[in-house]
Amino acid sequence: MKKLLTFLAMAMTLAACNQQAAHEASFVRVSDGHFIRNGKPYYYVGTNFWYGAILGSEGQGGDRDRLCRELDFMKEMGIDNLRVLVGSDGERGVTTKVEPTLQVRPGEYNDTILAGLDFLLQEMGKRDMVAVLYLNNAWEWSGGYGFYLEHAGEGKAPRPNEDGYPAYMQFVEKYANSEKAHQLFYDYVRFIISRTNQYTGVKYIDDPAIMSWQIGNEPRAFSKEALLAFEKWLAEASALIRSIDPNHLISVGSEGAWGCEGDFDAWERICSDKNIDYCNIHLWPFNWSWARKDHLVEDVDSSCVKAKDYIDRHLDICARIKKPLVMEEFGYPRDGFLFTKDTPTTGRDAFYKFTFSLVGDNAESGGYFAGCNFWGWGGFANPKHNQWQVGDDYTGDPAQEDQGLNSVFATDTSTLKVVKAEVDRMASIGK
Repeated sequence: MKKLLTFLAMAMTLAACNQQAAHEASFVRVSDGHFIRNGKPYYYVGTNFWYGAILGSEGQGGDRDRLCRELDFMKEMGIDNLRVLVGSDGERGVTTKVEPTLQVRPGEYNDTILAGLDFLLQEMGKRDMVAVLYLNNAWEWSGGYGFYLEHAGEGKAPRPNEDGYPAYMQFVEKYANSEKAHQLFYDYVRFIISRTNQYTGVKYIDDPAIMSWQIGNEPRAFSKEALLAFEKWLAEASALIRSIDPNHLISVGSEGAWGCEGDFDAWERICSDKNIDYCNIHLWPFNWSWARKDHLVEDVDSSCVKAKDYIDRHLDICARIKKPLVMEEFGYPRDGFLFTKDTPTTGRDAFYKFTFSLVGDNAESGGYFAGCNFWGWGGFANPKHNQWQVGDDYTGDPAQEDQGLNSVFATDTSTLKVVKAEVDRMASIGK
């Protein structure tokens, strides 16, 4: 009997060890400059699903039935990587800002959005999907920089739709040097990352449904003079995240050199930090004046040439620092710069196809371009107004943008065909 009990104890210990090993393997890791998941190379086509936590809530804006339909549809497509906003900051009722907000005032949280994030992560875990969760935003549409500066005593943040972007950008340039704003943000970081999911009972730090904590959406210095302070803040933020959570990857959320005042060296220094696990860039041909509003289809080829050059310059840096690259935001408007769901997407499809084709290129010989998240997922949404209003469906376009501008809807069959072909190709890399 004693031998039997000893054998059973050993078997139980072995099973527990195997279960723990399988759990740890399900986290996305970086090894020798490449993503690894479940012991295999991980290359992916993902999307931006910024409103996922709101949709997962049971309060204003919540629609769990739609959330599950969206996740099922994306999973069926092979889209398993979603970039998600943790929550919006500040007052409600502000035109061009996401609502409902999560952080109404520093340290004062909307429990329905927290529950929505919990529910989203639970449902993604069930489907073996992973989330990149960004914690801040340089732009007005979810609060972010402006919110923290206001509560640090810097006055009211200008609204770009009222005062113009130059006024807004001049104001948020203060963020890089505002220690008080940083400390308010760090309090938020500690609160979110230390959370336990109320539905699964799993601490966020132990949840493999999270791929990465991301410092912010398109963090910028907003001036060359603020670059060094900006770099210092990112280093502090990544070190704080690492001190709380040793299990998950950490990323910046950067546009690349475009978000570093055109300074590739600054981007390299930021990405070289020991706590930053992989590199990000964004790419916006129309926003960056590579493609003209009335020549979107004609300007695809030249946009692809410029995109390739931009990507390659960042890949050269990734090769030096041996970290993978993800292009986690890129978009292209519908033909004719029209926003209705029945408008063709000839230009977008061509740009997507070209961009996707670069991911995993030369993977066997050390290529560092590992993934991309197109902007953004509109899914089953039916926009009611050109400008988002409370009660409207959430699309891939935040409240400050024309609804349908960059959204990929479930009815965009030609675009989804391009996506599916590249998802299938990437699934075969490294097998």
